[in-house]
Amino acid sequence: MLAIEGSVLEGGGQIIRTAVGLSAITGTPVTINSIRAGRERPGLKAQHIAAVKAVAKICNARCEGLTIGSNRVVFIPGDPVRNDIHIDIGTAGSIPLVIQAWLPVALQVGGTLTISGGTEVENSPTIDYVQHLHMNFLKQHGADLIMTVIRRGYYPEGGGQVRVEVRKPGELEPLNPATQDIPGQEIFSNSAHLPPHVAERQAESARIHLGYTGDAVHIHNDIRPGPGTGSSVTVISGWKGSSAIGRRGLPAEKVGEIAAGRLMDEIKKPGTIDMHLADQVLIYLARYGGSFTATEFSLHSRTVCFVLALFGFRLRVRQNRGVVFSK
Repeated sequence: MLAIEGSVLEGGGQIIRTAVGLSAITGTPVTINSIRAGRERPGLKAQHIAAVKAVAKICNARCEGLTIGSNRVVFIPGDPVRNDIHIDIGTAGSIPLVIQAWLPVALQVGGTLTISGGTEVENSPTIDYVQHLHMNFLKQHGADLIMTVIRRGYYPEGGGQVRVEVRKPGELEPLNPATQDIPGQEIFSNSAHLPPHVAERQAESARIHLGYTGDAVHIHNDIRPGPGTGSSVTVISGWKGSSAIGRRGLPAEKVGEIAAGRLMDEIKKPGTIDMHLADQVLIYLARYGGSFTATEFSLHSRTVCFVLALFGFRLRVRQNRGVVFSK
């Protein structure tokens, strides 16, 4: 039984998601202690429980401690098998972060995940970032998967729903994004239960601040939104992306400006992929090999490398112009 201290480094959900995914992949039972011990409200939240359950269902794991506020989880995996899984977070907890835990295992065996919760949540990738950057990255390296955003879910109501299908399982190619088809410049602006001009103003503001041409703008106003009211804008340039979430009192133009500013910060730094995509794909680098350069060795990336090493996956990290990750 591998014991992991859940309060080190990032000290939050990143450790949980990475640990249970690797446990399922390697067949290694794991205990995670002191979960989120340094947070204002320590212990498991609903989205962490949903992530563990999603992985548990694909490998028939036995689990202990899956209750709100629990500071300890025991995860004993069985053999991963193709499965069609339905998970309801029960709150506006992040759907993208639950997908992040489930997907590395699902790529090995196939299956579907239909999940309800929040599609646009603070301190989490937006669902557009996942669909148009993260999943595009994996597809470029051989993943056969598809995502459908059934409806959007905003804080605090949640109620969004997303379906992900791994159609044909198999190994990815070694990661080398510098040699793949580089994505273009895109803007995805969304709103729910708001006038159409909100998404349009967000997108136009982001476009102006980034200097994109009009052809790069994709505006989508959901015709089947969830129960909540909200908006988001996600901006992409090559293998770098960023986003911003709308909130009451924050003008739509400011939302677009914030997203653009975050992306411009990433573009100015050397590196092929942004620091957030880096921490999300390190587990695939460890599994399938390759090399890529990211803009920063973030705390989340340090945490993933730490957990990978506990399972015997050691990556090389070299900081020069950007951060080079390789196996």
